[in-house]
Amino acid sequence: MRHLRSTGMTLAIAISAGSMAQAENRIDRQLPSAPALAAYGDLPVGVRQIDMVNPEQIDIVAIDPAAEKPAEWPRYDRPLTVELWYPAAAGATGDTSLKAYLRDGTTEVTLQGRAMRDAPAASPDAPYPLVLISHGYPGNRFLLSHLAENIASKGYVVASIDHTDSTYRTQAAFGSTLVNRSLDQLFVLQEMANMAEGDMAGLYDANNTGLIGYSMGGYGAVITAGGGVTEASVAYPWGGPHGTLAIHEAGSETHAALPDPRIKTAVAIGPWGMNTGFWDAEGLAGVGIPMMFMAGSEDDVSLYENGVRALWEGVTGADAALVTYLNGGHNSAAPMPAPVESFYFNEDKGFDISEHYTDPVWDTVRSNNIAQHFVTAWLDMQLKDGKNGDYLDLMTQSNDGVWSMNEDGTPKEDHSYWKGFAKGTAKGLTYEVKTPGE
Repeated sequence: MRHLRSTGMTLAIAISAGSMAQAENRIDRQLPSAPALAAYGDLPVGVRQIDMVNPEQIDIVAIDPAAEKPAEWPRYDRPLTVELWYPAAAGATGDTSLKAYLRDGTTEVTLQGRAMRDAPAASPDAPYPLVLISHGYPGNRFLLSHLAENIASKGYVVASIDHTDSTYRTQAAFGSTLVNRSLDQLFVLQEMANMAEGDMAGLYDANNTGLIGYSMGGYGAVITAGGGVTEASVAYPWGGPHGTLAIHEAGSETHAALPDPRIKTAVAIGPWGMNTGFWDAEGLAGVGIPMMFMAGSEDDVSLYENGVRALWEGVTGADAALVTYLNGGHNSAAPMPAPVESFYFNEDKGFDISEHYTDPVWDTVRSNNIAQHFVTAWLDMQLKDGKNGDYLDLMTQSNDGVWSMNEDGTPKEDHSYWKGFAKGTAKGLTYEVKTPGE
């Protein structure tokens, strides 16, 4: 069973305020350099926890890969905890703290945002799109909380999943993540569709859903989008035991039946798998929905040229965009700012826990703000009838943009600066987009 008066005073005040902000572990920080669409929306946000159980799932962890293939797969009821961010009713109040565990799996910390715990939901004139968030290995449902809360304030309902066997506290055999990640995403989608009633009646439309995945969550998002894995990856001895990953193999009946038409688009941040041969041209030809990829050009986990970029290049049957953080690593865009309690060396793990959240080059809040901007533009364009699509009409290299404005604030003919970025702030990024067949 698995269960001013002076410059000195001004500086002191600034340092004190900055320390307080850090000590509060805030997930909602917005830098002055944040691009336009990173700003929080006008809607108050609520948050609540939902416990789900997917019955009779194959218990990958209970399968011994060194033993003979069992006559019947061991099965269990697979628990999945979901944190739900949603537009709240006007005037709602509530606790705005979140309790989450660190990468060490033992330290519980308090995060501070704007979402109010268990606040009553809004009653919109039309239902909001649904967005699913899928974390990395290991991770948890709060790792991308900065993004979940932010987009909820703009009219989305966001369900962020704790993937069993893949969280900081439940981390187990990697094969479970390989097999279950996409299945978890689709199960939560169905459960959310079943729950679209009661006090949330009319709040969201599960038939208009987006999917965001980071690292292994991005791996799952590619599969969910239609990218079937290779025969070679099914046979990896360290992968799904006894061919259990074959359900996601390109060309199989099980994988052909997997993509759900309710998922209209996906965002994959640092998706893992291309670097170890999980996809080829045949498998990626199955991706049938528009996808945005985000990556650091120095990603040493999923890799860039032979990893995320190669994955983006391999998607030929749907629109695909790629946002690159130049010199950024695997933690570009996704993880929330490192909680202050994470800044210590853990002897058991063999590294400083803060490394799980930080990047050697990019400031995390800056990185998050850029992600909030691009994800908002992409989801709006795909799920809200093309809204904000003009923010994605960009020249490839942000560093090459020319700021050329008239005195009245209108752009001159030679103005090519990235839309939404203030003068001097569109630096260190690239944006590329390709259409089917390219």
